[in-house]
Amino acid sequence: MSKVKWEFTDGEVDITLINSVEEKIGFVFPMDYKECVKVNQGGNPVADCFDVSGIERVFGTLLKINQPDSPSDIVNNYHDINKLLPKKMVPFANDPAGNLICFDYKDHEENPVVVFWEHEGAWEKEAWMTERGLTEEQAEERARENVFYVADTFTDFLNLLYEDDEENF
Repeated sequence: MSKVKWEFTDGEVDITLINSVEEKIGFVFPMDYKECVKVNQGGNPVADCFDVSGIERVFGTLLKINQPDSPSDIVNNYHDINKLLPKKMVPFANDPAGNLICFDYKDHEENPVVVFWEHEGAWEKEAWMTERGLTEEQAEERARENVFYVADTFTDFLNLLYEDDEENF
């Protein structure tokens, strides 16, 4: 497991609540993520920078488990953004600019990879089909244009995090 230090966490959550979230969204989370979110839900990593295609990005907040009244609840986020996200993607964290860090289960059913979803220019897939005349497959391809690979596993992703030296000035 990663040595990431977390701050502003919302306390521990029971594994049964994590399992109920999996049932609600229809995906099984990787075990390394479950172990992390169990004690760090809603938290921010101290070392919060990572690179996506050579661009520095910032890890905002690890989404919360079973807090339906919170806009940072993982189920709420999944259902609210699902029309924009490509199929088989589940957000688990956000960044300060409204982008999402997600698990991508496409071609990785058992061990999803970690991807960064950029919201700029994202349209609902339904809008692509009705307003632009795209097929469902074309709309899905278009939605994936905003998805960028980050890491093979959640632990690998956490190990990529670093502190921005400029934040210390």
